[in-house]
Amino acid sequence: MEPGRIVDTTAGPALCVKVCLVGAPQGGTMLNELYHSLDPVAFSAGPITIYWYGLAYMVGALLAGFVMYRTQKRWNIGFTPDDVMTVVIAVVFGLLIGGRLGYVLFYSNGYYFTHPLEIFFGTNGGGISGMSFHGGLAGGLLGGFIACRYLRISPLTVADASFVGVPLALCLGRCANFVNGELWGKPTDLPWGVVFGGAAGNVPRHPSQLYEALLEGVVLFAILYVLSRRAKPLSQGSYLGIFVLGYGIVRFLIEFVRLPDAQLGYLAGGWLTMGQLLSLPLIAVGAALLVYAWKTRRPQHRDWL
Repeated sequence: MEPGRIVDTTAGPALCVKVCLVGAPQGGTMLNELYHSLDPVAFSAGPITIYWYGLAYMVGALLAGFVMYRTQKRWNIGFTPDDVMTVVIAVVFGLLIGGRLGYVLFYSNGYYFTHPLEIFFGTNGGGISGMSFHGGLAGGLLGGFIACRYLRISPLTVADASFVGVPLALCLGRCANFVNGELWGKPTDLPWGVVFGGAAGNVPRHPSQLYEALLEGVVLFAILYVLSRRAKPLSQGSYLGIFVLGYGIVRFLIEFVRLPDAQLGYLAGGWLTMGQLLSLPLIAVGAALLVYAWKTRRPQHRDWL
């Protein structure tokens, strides 16, 4: 088993990850050994270095777009490949901008208000560090809405078809978080604990990244995919509502075994984290979307609004 790793991690696609060796970690589970056999760098050639996190963003976007196209085709909506590509590009731009701004507003504890240039250029040449899922979700939805307005296609049907595949992108992203050794959980004596080393110390911790990959990714995708294959699709807003509600619940619960960001700590009661606080509105919005879909019963269609 390799020695432990100190990983200077980021949570965005423009990664600059440094790996160095420290004292040998304790623990000997298969998952722990798997972690210490992984390298955040997928491959490099000369001055070009490709990281798993960047690949996760790219492959995740392509997978979500592919599932969206196949889903709307089963529903006989009539989106063209160009429509789907335009939406995917707009969503990715919105996700990156929203994710970065979300981190700056909610997770930086005011740091970037006194260092505004580092929002765009990173800190001390170390690359841009920090992305927020909640901000990325808002930015991605806004980007998708703008694309739908430009194409004159229904934003709710686009969102419903898109979010069937979004959990796959989330799964890849959380697996990349695991490879990077970031967003780790609390100490545990469970047999699948992982010693992340570095700031996490040489103690086994919950691999909370993989919990999220499983629940936010695999399980949520399975639910949405099965529902999307119904002979008659659910009414507009249903799939988006299920995703938002499901993600909010899963994220709120997993935060109990995931350590909060060091610069914020717990916000109240020794247990409430920023992730939980931001997930509460998602739970409310997801439930409201499902109520809206049930009351209006609008069928999935192509035309704008």
